This record gives sequence, C-alpha cells and structure tokens, in this order.
Amino acid sequence: MQLGLIGLGRMGGNMRERLRAAGHEVVGYDHHKETTDVASLQEMVAKLSAPRVVWTMVPAGVTEATIDQLAELLEPGDIIIDGGNSRFSDDGPRAERLKPKGIHYLDVGVSGGIWGNTNGYALMVGGDAEHVAHCQPIFDALKPAGQFGFAHAGPVGAGHYSKMVHNGIEYGLMHAYAEGYELMKASELVENVPAVIKSWREGSVVKSWLLDLLDRALDEDPDLANLRGYADDTGEGRWTVDEGVRLAVPLNVIAASLFARFQSRQDDSPAMKAVAALRNQFGGHAVKR
Repeated sequence: MQLGLIGLGRMGGNMRERLRAAGHEVVGYDHHKETTDVASLQEMVAKLSAPRVVWTMVPAGVTEATIDQLAELLEPGDIIIDGGNSRFSDDGPRAERLKPKGIHYLDVGVSGGIWGNTNGYALMVGGDAEHVAHCQPIFDALKPAGQFGFAHAGPVGAGHYSKMVHNGIEYGLMHAYAEGYELMKASELVENVPAVIKSWREGSVVKSWLLDLLDRALDEDPDLANLRGYADDTGEGRWTVDEGVRLAVPLNVIAASLFARFQSRQDDSPAMKAVAALRNQFGGHAVKR
C-alpha cells in the first residue's frame, strides 16, 4: 500500500522504517528538513494515488490544525488516521467534520515507544469496519508478528479511549515497580536490589516489558543517581481518572499513581508543610529547616 505519514519523530520515524521494510510505500512529511520526504502537505498528497490514506503522528496541540489542512487537500473516499495521543472525545467531532467532504476517519491508539520498529506496535483502532479493512495491510505491518498486537476496538473514538485506559494502567504498573524498588532500597536486608529486579524477569508472575526496562535502567545506573525524581504526565492518566469519576468506576491504583506524579514535581510539598505544622501544634513535633 501507499501511506502518507505526517510527523516523523521518535514514533513516526520508526513507523516509516518498519512499513518500508514490509514493502509499503511511505511518503513522509515533517517540518524538520532533515527527516522529511517532501517539502509540504500539498506535495505529499500529490504523490499519493486515490483512495489516499494519510496517518498523522503529531503532538496533540497541532492535530486539529493538521487535520483541517488535510481536509482541504484530500478527496471523497480518502482516509485520515490519527495515531497521536488525542483525547477520545475529539474523535467524534473530527469524523463528523470530515463526513460532508466524503473523507473517512480512523483513530488509532499506538503503543510501542522507541522500540516499536524492532518489536512492533500494539494498535487499538476505532472506526467503521470497512475503512479498518482497507487499512489492514498497514496495521498488519506495524503490529508484532503473531496473533496479538491489533484490535478493532469499536467505532470512532474507541481506539483513543482504549489507549487512554492502556496508559492509565501503565501509570499504575510503573508506580508499583517504583514503590517496590524504593522499599528494597530502604531495607537493611536487601543488599543487591538490581539483582533482585533482574531475578524477576523470568519465572515470576510480575515479569513484564516494563520490568525489563527497569532492569535495563539499573544496569546503566544501579542507584539511579543520574536521574531526577520528577515524572511528567501527558494527559492520558488524568483523562482515565476523569472517566472513572464519570462512570463511577473506582480507579484507586491509577488515581494514586497519577497524584504521585504531581507530588514528584514539588520540591517542598505545601501539603506536607501543613501536616508538619499540625503535628507541631498538637504534639510538639517540631520540624525546622
């Protein structure tokens, strides 16, 4: 197949290489001249034969503008795929906006990070079955070999919703590993924490790719001394917790891991200052700088 791919950063660039290795023709566009195949969106569209398929992998802040630009360049029967970390509630309005022009829309949650070119990507797709089937050769090339790694999750919006939940779970898993790591570091008994982490990689019920990556990080820096204890969030964890509130689904672990990220950004927590003040007031537990 032919594919127009917009956004050739850490994810998009590797996707282009994996697709080309599978025999597909990819015309990539990026505003960085050293990575782009064409000079403009117009040139990219002109190189594609109808019905065209164009996949966007751009930051959430520019996705709407990119899709609006594409809508003026594409023709009825063409398909736009958004594989960025868009909020699922944006997908329905996009599809409705494109419908009068006869342009179809799919949303795809993509997981795999910088390792996707080698390992393949997990893909969660939202949209009409007909349009998913048309793009299936692309999805088959991107996913890992074998039966897993791809799901047609449901109608438009389902792909990004599934990826939102995926990332919420990821928050919780990462924080569980992090708490276990910290507890062993604090223990007077465990003398070789990296070795224990490594022992869990095979034969353990907590084995996972995330655990493999933690082991890799500890191989590079056994005490994580070169890292700052700061973790940002890109929105999906917040959206997941919002949905938990909306649907009255208790998300205790995911919510706690999200709030822990907020706490990591405070050099001197105002909340803990208030706790220290209260302990001093009722029990004389003074803590001074």
